Amino acid sequence: MRFMPQTDADIAAMLRAIGVERIDDLIAHVPAKLRERAAIALPAGLAESEVAREIAALAAKNPGANGFVSFLGGGYYRHYVPAAVRAIISRAEFATSYTPYQAEASQGTTQAIFEFQTLITQLTGLEVANASMYDGASATAEAVLMAHRISPKRSRVALSRALWPDYRATVRTYLSALEEIELVELPFDPKTGTTDLLSLERVADQRLLAVVLGYPNGFGVIEPLGRAAEIAHGAGALTVSATAEGIALGLLKPPGELGVDIAVGEGQSFGLALEFGGPGVGFMAARAAHVRQMPGRLVGQTRDREGNRAFCLTLATREQHIRRERATSNICTNHSLCALAATVFLSLMGRRGLRELAERNVELAHQALARLEAAGLKARFTAPFFNEFVVTIPDAQNVARRAEQKMLLAGIPLAPDYPDLSDTLLVSVTEMNSSSDIERLCQVLGRDT
Repeated sequence: MRFMPQTDADIAAMLRAIGVERIDDLIAHVPAKLRERAAIALPAGLAESEVAREIAALAAKNPGANGFVSFLGGGYYRHYVPAAVRAIISRAEFATSYTPYQAEASQGTTQAIFEFQTLITQLTGLEVANASMYDGASATAEAVLMAHRISPKRSRVALSRALWPDYRATVRTYLSALEEIELVELPFDPKTGTTDLLSLERVADQRLLAVVLGYPNGFGVIEPLGRAAEIAHGAGALTVSATAEGIALGLLKPPGELGVDIAVGEGQSFGLALEFGGPGVGFMAARAAHVRQMPGRLVGQTRDREGNRAFCLTLATREQHIRRERATSNICTNHSLCALAATVFLSLMGRRGLRELAERNVELAHQALARLEAAGLKARFTAPFFNEFVVTIPDAQNVARRAEQKMLLAGIPLAPDYPDLSDTLLVSVTEMNSSSDIERLCQVLGRDT
């Protein structure tokens, strides 16, 4: 935030305007004893170079993430961010992500959002996408609410237990205000790691509203989406897929081609660096028949009165635009700066580049598992996986702690979220992990087994 200094004359003019003589008069209503104690004992001022040196010294006390070899995943993934992404999103004209209400003044922003929507429809194999969501977890919850608007007489949601825990928790929170909705958790097959579709068949009746599966799921496993969609559609229900690792869509068959009705996910892997828990950018795509029930807004392409290509808000069914009771959500604004980063990233990669990146992730992950197995560890599940997998290792939580002391983030212990998987570690491998990183992982974990 910029510092805006005021002269004594400026301050005097402002005080006159509000009918006050002194600044102290503004807090005269605060008891004197409290005002006496409110004094701040600040040291003498420092030169800019001295401040920079002191802050650098404070920062040096924290171990930087770059000092660790990392195999963490679990919903957020470490990928290389091209310099062009940072260069473009740093431009002053993209400094604010506020809603582009005035189309004539927001053509650059609306075009960028339109391109984002187009890319998401291509990735998901569906017909329409909205102008981004907050993150993958809230996008999943919004997809369930959207399904409820499409089929209001149905009341049962089948949620896979193999879905990421924070996604499941967010769905529960969103649905907690809807007493008519019954949430059923589908177990996963202890051998394959995929959702138990026999359990889905047992709850697939006229009450079934939607089934929600990860793609890949929380174990990195590729779910049988096509078969799940067949079961859901046989009961007249909808299918929702949630993808936390967006890079996977560069290689996997698009959800729309497998019968998915609403595809959502997290776009952090598309050019957004890992920060302190964010930001992310959720995405949502659906079939054109359901477009009026989508939350948020859509940017469309049109022509101005002179026949030139132009962009505008085509659909905005949120509470600020229409009657509250008819709004599809109260999403305040889209993450347009993050969506812009994803748009630039995907445009730079192209269809072939994204596929090659996805293939590289798969290759490295399978190399890592093979070398871990040679070091004495064992894969927990047998189903195909993308760039994330679960290994069985005794005392996994303590093993992870000891590895961290050796500057190695070996993975995520699953025990806190899955007590029945207390002896497992979720390991994620991306193009950022070198062969020597994988060797170090094998040495540390192999020694602990």
